[in-house]
Amino acid sequence: MRARFQKAMERRRNWLTHWQDCYEFALPQRNAAASNQTSGGKRLDRVFDATASDAVEQLAASLMAEITPPGGGWFELEPGGNVANADRQALTEQLGRAVRILQGHFDRSNFAVEMHQAFLDLVTAGTACLRLEKADLQSPSALRFTAVPLRDLAFEERSDGKMDAVFRKLALTRDEITATWPGAKTMADDDPGEKNAPKRISVIEAVLPATDRKTGYELCVFREEGDGHSGDLIYRDRFDVSPYIAFRWMKAPGEIYGRSPVMKALPDIKTANKVVELVLKNASIAVTGIWQADDDGVLNPATIRLVPGSIIPKAVGSSGLTPLDAPGRFDVSDLVLSDLRDRIRRCLLADRLGQTDQPGMTATEVLERASENARLLGATYGRLQAELLYPLIRRALYILTQTGELPDIPLDGDVVVLRHAAPLAQLPKRVQAGQALDWLSRIAGLGPEALAEVDLPVMVRWLADQFGVPDHLLRPSLPPEIAEVV
Repeated sequence: MRARFQKAMERRRNWLTHWQDCYEFALPQRNAAASNQTSGGKRLDRVFDATASDAVEQLAASLMAEITPPGGGWFELEPGGNVANADRQALTEQLGRAVRILQGHFDRSNFAVEMHQAFLDLVTAGTACLRLEKADLQSPSALRFTAVPLRDLAFEERSDGKMDAVFRKLALTRDEITATWPGAKTMADDDPGEKNAPKRISVIEAVLPATDRKTGYELCVFREEGDGHSGDLIYRDRFDVSPYIAFRWMKAPGEIYGRSPVMKALPDIKTANKVVELVLKNASIAVTGIWQADDDGVLNPATIRLVPGSIIPKAVGSSGLTPLDAPGRFDVSDLVLSDLRDRIRRCLLADRLGQTDQPGMTATEVLERASENARLLGATYGRLQAELLYPLIRRALYILTQTGELPDIPLDGDVVVLRHAAPLAQLPKRVQAGQALDWLSRIAGLGPEALAEVDLPVMVRWLADQFGVPDHLLRPSLPPEIAEVV
């Protein structure tokens, strides 16, 4: 176990400096890659241009709104293809109740807060991790989320591409270890520390796929500093479903960790930051100036203050204090900065996913914009469905099953199917609906005979389904035998 942890840390070492640069210039307030950051410390000393940090926050907020909106309604459970027609109606009602219960727990938990933090990590470093565990009895929700910083994590990837082998470094006191893992073994000779500052013990929490059977995960907690003997093992347990949900923006072949849009824009981000720094230095020179003076025994440059109304003495016949001309002009910096900032926003999709500046857009323009967003995020959205959404719902359903609020619901695709119903998932349907409406308007221009070839009631119901209109807003459809009589 310790050897696997050390190998995972070795594979992660090359990424640390890259993550450090990404967080330092694009998300300095959440430097989740640096291990030496102190709480409340200054983190903006080297940042002079806020274009990247603003675009990162916009992209994370857009992902939150498009994939897991806080208002809910971003997932559905439906009967699978192996369910008999006679049982589909009853199963649909049961699954609808399960979705409402699960969504209620999401709404009452800290999901929105921690999910946004995880999206910030995803956009900045390309890899993010959520921990979903059962909350205590006093909590209004049975779910408790934690966005785990990358500096505490190391991963292994299986042959099927799943990144579900997780090592997490923790620094806990003896009381915290006992509270986190009841029954955990602690050494009697451990120094408990002072009463006001208990000593913290560095431990590793490893959640690995079980090797003795096909399903489940093994939990092992051991000391980071040890000789590898069994005495270092503090706690051992088993999970049916892993509490860690790791997901990536995109992945290069042969690599474990993901790559982010900030990594792609990092050269422009650093260049823009340096240009702004030089502009500010040039501005300070323009305000205070650079001066020269003869050292004639009368003028002492160390005592001169360049303030309005000051009188600077000089010897008779000497040149006194003379300003030097600047060697160049920085007027070109505006053009360079404008181009750099545009490329940064384009790499971080701020110009596509952000709020539009055209309030008078037509419905066709809105659909075209939505279609473009779906194309830009298509590959990333597919990866997030597999690595984030499905494991997230599976883990949440498992916790509610353990608490007794829900029965065991198998997300196998045969009996129960998980459908993502967030705004981003609905974009293809809305694009198809827009094309159908455009076709209908052209058909109407051909005359009543052409329009009579369209089954309008069927088309209205199809459009309602494409736009996500609730069924209770439509008139109930008549059975086929009654419809023939009518």
